[in-house]
Amino acid sequence: MDNRDELQIIERIRQGETNQFSHLLNRYSNVIYSLIARIIPSKEDAEELTQDTFLKAFRKLDTFKGDCSFSTWLFRIAYNTAVSATRKNKIVFPLIDETVLARVADEEADAVFEEDENEELLQKLEIALGQLNLEERALITLYYTENKPVAEIAAIMELTADNVKIKLFRIRKKLYVLINKQQAQ
Repeated sequence: MDNRDELQIIERIRQGETNQFSHLLNRYSNVIYSLIARIIPSKEDAEELTQDTFLKAFRKLDTFKGDCSFSTWLFRIAYNTAVSATRKNKIVFPLIDETVLARVADEEADAVFEEDENEELLQKLEIALGQLNLEERALITLYYTENKPVAEIAAIMELTADNVKIKLFRIRKKLYVLINKQQAQ
């Protein structure tokens, strides 16, 4: 299904063929759940928020203007839904001193994402990802898991493309620090 097909389905839904929404649900439910599950630690909460996302999208479908892709619009709803949920639950994430991040060499930080064959490193990376705040987890998920381009991530998260690049750069360093902290323990 391409963008043109999606726009046709959306128009049919707007005209009363609500059963057509199942096409969009089938196409995007797994990726939306994946994003939310990376942000929200509870599987049950992630499932509920995924349902909330689709319910919001269905109710607000008439506000979709088509100035971005439907997936970008839907990811933005999912991200904002997850952000709202974490604010309600007041989840606290560990802070890392900026001077510590500044001392991490770019090559060292990038190596975290290159050594995916090492099972132990993958486990440590998963633990470190769980210590990132929700925005950081969303950025990592959208960029590395969903392979979204920087411009689309910027639209989803309502940031500039340069800001997305800077945040991704800093997150890689933060992950490096968090993984090394695990090894020291």
